[in-house]
Formats: sequence, structure tokens, C-alpha cells
Amino acid sequence: MIPFPLALEPTYGKLIAYLVFLLIGLAFGYVLESSGFNKSTLLAKQFYFKDLRVFKVFFTAIVVAMLLIFGASAIGLLDYNLIWVNPTYLWSGIVGGLIMGVGFILGGFCPGTSLTALATLKIDGILFVLGGLVGVFIFGETEHKITYFFNGSYFGRLTLMDVFDLPTGVIVILVTLMALFMFWGGEKLERSIGGKAPNSEPKGRYIGAVVFVVAASVIAFVGQPTATDRWNLIEPVRQPQLDAREFQIHPAELLHNFHEHKLNLVVLDVRSESDYNIFHIYNAQNITIEQLPPLISEFHLEPANTLFVVVSNDETDATEAWKYLVAESVPNVYILEGGINLWLETFSTEYEEGFCAGEKDFFVDEELRFEFTAALGASCPAAYPEPEHFEDIEYAPKIKMELKRAPSGGGCG
Repeated sequence: MIPFPLALEPTYGKLIAYLVFLLIGLAFGYVLESSGFNKSTLLAKQFYFKDLRVFKVFFTAIVVAMLLIFGASAIGLLDYNLIWVNPTYLWSGIVGGLIMGVGFILGGFCPGTSLTALATLKIDGILFVLGGLVGVFIFGETEHKITYFFNGSYFGRLTLMDVFDLPTGVIVILVTLMALFMFWGGEKLERSIGGKAPNSEPKGRYIGAVVFVVAASVIAFVGQPTATDRWNLIEPVRQPQLDAREFQIHPAELLHNFHEHKLNLVVLDVRSESDYNIFHIYNAQNITIEQLPPLISEFHLEPANTLFVVVSNDETDATEAWKYLVAESVPNVYILEGGINLWLETFSTEYEEGFCAGEKDFFVDEELRFEFTAALGASCPAAYPEPEHFEDIEYAPKIKMELKRAPSGGGCG
């Protein structure tokens, strides 16, 4: 079972989590300070192509993090689905980037480096942080006037793999080669514009470049785990639970949770569109198994109190969808026991029976057993039954909300 990343606060408590966060922050600040990033004059030189150490340090960090993340994912040590990726808001992101870039040029700091300068009591760093706080206050007071623009052009968890529709390994190689090319170009600029001596750079950078290329090539060769690979890792634990019917909930339990306001209920109907149109549970989303992959990142961003219930005509298709979602680390996923067929047997009323031509004499697995003379959709009582009419139904409750192990936040210094 893929163990990382760890959910620090739910697993070890707030004290340990905050201590880890503090240590990471101190280490990050130390690296910035030791790199000279508390000096605005040094930072500003990158915009004149005289000293590109800022570019080199941060781009090196990006490439190293990329190689470690996808390398760990390739060997099954890390679940990439649980890594936070900042959602993309295209136009507001572009405008915000331009504002930050202009501020960086004028002030000589970005938010992270300004805090480093503040910690070392640099006057310009102190003033920059104060200016940043004023900007935060102004934005907070005016954000409601630009909500549409600020939240518009939302693309969710968008990565280079999504944009270019290329395998992860190919993107890793391309980003690595791009970084090395830009490092080479940066050195040329530093020599021609900044007057740096040709032999001032450490020779070890060539070894680092080779390590980067080799690591990227290995990651591309090994590839990233598929949903099937992920399921094979967790199957020894999950399959016995599935066989013991720990995740198949009775229709009455699902009905009860319709009215549980502490839950964010998401019902995924994985049947064909025609069966969905004939009858479906109120507010169920019609998503076939083939349509699930692009939605995984959105499912991960749902609130921690989200309960997913997968529905098909019987249980076979719902079970396959459940395996896929669980393999992709979507939390709190359950299967509707008996599917829509059992749901109709349990909750059908005279209204549905008036449109029902009867139960089929012969049917196969995952076939709707009832023949309707009209497509009712969710416009009938059985789609949203009244709980008080079915209080006498007995069932064994199975839903146990798990701690959410999914991306929950992130940021940049």
C-alpha cells in the first residue's frame, strides 16, 4: 500500500505537525539566506542578466523536486494523487504574476526572500514586507468587487501532462533538458553581460547535469503506476473487505444519508445514459467508468466530509468503478447494494408502478430489470423517497468516514 505522503495532523496531532512545518520553514529560510537571497541588490541582478543564481537555485529545486516526486511515484513509494497541485485560474494568475514580477523588479524581493531579509533585519526587507501586508489588506477589502474575474478561467488541477497530453516520463525529460539548456544560456549571459570569469562555475555541475538526465530517463523508462498497478498494491487489504461486503451499503442507509446535513453526498451513477434517463436517484451524476479518470483530481478537492456512493443496475459495474476510485486514493467510497434494481424493489410506489410494464422474465447482470413505458428520470417519488415512510426497514450501518488523505492545501514562498 502506498504510504506517502503522510497526513501529519490527523496521524500525529497538531503539535507534531506544526513542529514539522516549523522545521521545514527554518530549513527553507536557511537555504535562502545562505544563498544570499536576503540581499535585494543581489536578487535584482538577475533582471539585468548579471547574476542568475536566483534562477539557478529555484529551477534546480524545481527539477530536483520533480525527479524525486515522480521517481518515488514510479516505484510505488509515493501516491502522486495526494500531492497538492495549485489549481489554475488562468487570467487572474497571469495578472497576479505580472504584479508580483513588477514588485520583484522594483523592490528586489519576492514574498519568500523578503521574509528572509526581515529575519536578518534588513531595512529594505522590513519595508517590503510591510508593503506586502498593505497590499494583502487592500486586496482583501476589494476582492469582492472582482470575484468573477478572480475566480474565472478555472482549470482545476492542471499539469503539463494535461496541457500537452503527453506521458509523465516525456514531460520529465523535456523539463530536465529545458532546465539544463537554460542553465547553459544563463552562464553565457553572466559571462557576456555580468563579466563573470569563464572558469568561476564549479565543475561538479556537469556531474549534476548527467545525474539529472539519467534520473529523468529512468523515470520515463519505468513509467508511472496505472490504476491497475495501484489496485494490485492495495488488493491484499481491500479485496477481503470487499468480499466481506464492508462497502456495499443498503438502499435504506443511502436514503438516511440524503438527510445527513453534515455530509456532502455525491452519488455517481455509472450506468448508460439511456438507463439513467429511464430512472435515476435524485441528484445522481451520470458518469461512466470511462469518464472517471479526468475527474479524479476534482474528487480529491472535495471537502473532507464528502461521501461517494457508486451506483449501477446491479453491483458489477459499480464495483469496478469503486476499485478504480479507491486505487486512485479517493476517500470514503461505497457501493449501493443491489444497485438500482434493489433500490426500485425497496422504494417503488404506485406512481412508478403505473409506468412500469412489469419485471423482465429474463435478464442478465447489470441490466435494468424493470421495463418502463416512459423515461421518468428523477421526476418520481422513488428517486427521492420520504424517509418516514420507510423507517421500519432494518439494515446494518456500514458507512465509516475515514480521515481524508488527499491534497488539502499548498502555497509558495
